[in-house]
Amino acid sequence: MTSTVTPVKPKPRDRVLAAAARLFMRDGVNAVGVDRLAQEAEVSKRSLYQHFDGKDGVVAAMLEAYGPQVVAGYFAPDDEGTPRERVLHVFDALHSAAEADDFFGCPFVNVATELRDREHPAAIVARHYKEELTAYFERQATAAGAHDPHTLAVQLTLLFDGASASAAMRGGTPEAARLAVAALFDAATARR
Repeated sequence: MTSTVTPVKPKPRDRVLAAAARLFMRDGVNAVGVDRLAQEAEVSKRSLYQHFDGKDGVVAAMLEAYGPQVVAGYFAPDDEGTPRERVLHVFDALHSAAEADDFFGCPFVNVATELRDREHPAAIVARHYKEELTAYFERQATAAGAHDPHTLAVQLTLLFDGASASAAMRGGTPEAARLAVAALFDAATARR
């Protein structure tokens, strides 16, 4: 006798977060209303409001829930390769991600830019994840003996954001982005 396993339907909160990630990344935060979000998540509006204090809460919770996955996809472990290789890995991972049809740029920059309110709960979450990227770059810069690890990390974050925006418009990232990262990293870590 064989038994059939019925897949367990995710809980309403999880369905809302998954729907929010799909819709907000593809269509933008402002283009998606609560009605559409509830419909896509297959929950009632009442259920949505039981789990979140409105759309703003959904946006912030979505970034909190999916942020670790997004960030982890770019970082190489600190014990793998050289610091330079780990930095370049971030840009290689961005290039790979950007080749997908469902790549729309950095979700953190997209949400924060669209909201235009630096104190919005989702903008604060987005800033946190951008700070994690900068901290990762700073660890690599410090390990490589950069003259000013923090400045190099901020510069690399800016390059990442620019490459991400370019990739959203064109698909993939230009080789020029990787070359710029390598040149900047090498200049900042060269012995004087």
